[in-house]
Amino acid sequence: MPKTKPYIFIGKTLFFPDKGILAIGDLHLGFEYMLQQSGILVPEMQVKEIINELKKIFEELKIRKFKLKKIVFIGDIKHSFSYESKEKNYFNEILKFLKEYTNDKNIILIKGNHDTLDYSFRDRLKDYFIIDNLAFTHGHRLFPEVFDKKIKTIIIGHLHPSLILSDKQNIKREKYKCFLTGKFKQKQIIILPSFLATIEGTTINSLEHEYKDYFSIIPKKTIKNFKVHIIGEEKVYNFGKVKEY
Repeated sequence: MPKTKPYIFIGKTLFFPDKGILAIGDLHLGFEYMLQQSGILVPEMQVKEIINELKKIFEELKIRKFKLKKIVFIGDIKHSFSYESKEKNYFNEILKFLKEYTNDKNIILIKGNHDTLDYSFRDRLKDYFIIDNLAFTHGHRLFPEVFDKKIKTIIIGHLHPSLILSDKQNIKREKYKCFLTGKFKQKQIIILPSFLATIEGTTINSLEHEYKDYFSIIPKKTIKNFKVHIIGEEKVYNFGKVKEY
C-alpha cells in the first residue's frame, strides 16, 4: 500500500490523515461587522460562508475516507480587540455547527493576538496545542515548548499569506491565498492562509517592504526561502519559493 502523506491541503485547511487533525487558519469573526461600524455597507455573510466552506471540507474528508478526530483553530478566531456581542454570537454559531461533526472536547482553540476575550466561557483558549511531534500555535509569540526537541512540525497562521500573479503586460492581476512551508530552527514550518473570505491577506510579493520581523516568529530572511502553495479552485499548486516573487 502507498504510504500516507504526513499532511495534505484541503481547500484553505491542513489535514493530518494519520492523526485525524484538521487545522483551520484565522477566521476573524466580526470583520464584516467592523466594516459596517465604519460606515461600509457590506452584507453579513461571513458565518454562512465559513459554514458552507467547512461543510465541503468535511464532505471531502468523508469521500476520501479520512476520519476526523480533532479540529484546531490556530488563532484570531475573532476580529475586534475589545468585546463585541456580535462576535460572541458568531463564535457560538460556529461551535454549534462543529458539534455536528465532532465532540466539543475535540475542538481546540488557539489564542491569537486578536483573541483578547475567551467567548467559550470555559477558558479553552490555549497559547499552543502539542500532540506527539506536532505543535500548533498562532505565530505572533514564540513559546519555548513549541520548539522543544521532540517537535518536528509547527503549524502557524497570523501572516495570512497570499500571492499576486499577473500576465507579462501586468494588465491582468489576480490575488490568491497560499500556504507557505519551510524550515526554521530545524523544524518543519507550515503557515496557513486566513480562512476569512473577504480579503486575501498579506502579499508575499511585497514582503521586502511590508514584512517586519517583529510581526511573526519566523524572520523575513527565513520566509524568503519558504515554498509557496497557491490555493486554486480544485487543488493546491506548488509555485516555487517566496524569494522568486
